[in-house]
Amino acid sequence: MAKILVVDDAMFMRNKTSKLLQENGYEVVEASNGEEAVARYMRENPDLVLMDITMPVLDGIESLKQLRAYDPEAKVVMVTALGQKSMVLEAIKAGARDFIVKPFQPDQLLEAVRKQCEA
Repeated sequence: MAKILVVDDAMFMRNKTSKLLQENGYEVVEASNGEEAVARYMRENPDLVLMDITMPVLDGIESLKQLRAYDPEAKVVMVTALGQKSMVLEAIKAGARDFIVKPFQPDQLLEAVRKQCEA
């Protein structure tokens, strides 16, 4: 099964997302900010990254740009709060494959993950 890197500065969101993915057979690694995400990506080589846009240290968009510079084939799905439309558009332009709006329904997240892992 695919390995997913879950990146969010909120521990409860990482825990919730990781638990859902693990219950559905995915291997999960986590990072708490964008800088850590880039390092983990290089070390772990995940199949997909689920990344929050708004984080301290290095935000999701800058992390996305660094990931895509390192690996142009990196599959990244941005996870965003409602009302961050301009940031979502910027993320799509930077190479994000999709986005999910928080709070998400479990099946929405799983469908986005399935779609990207099969692409």
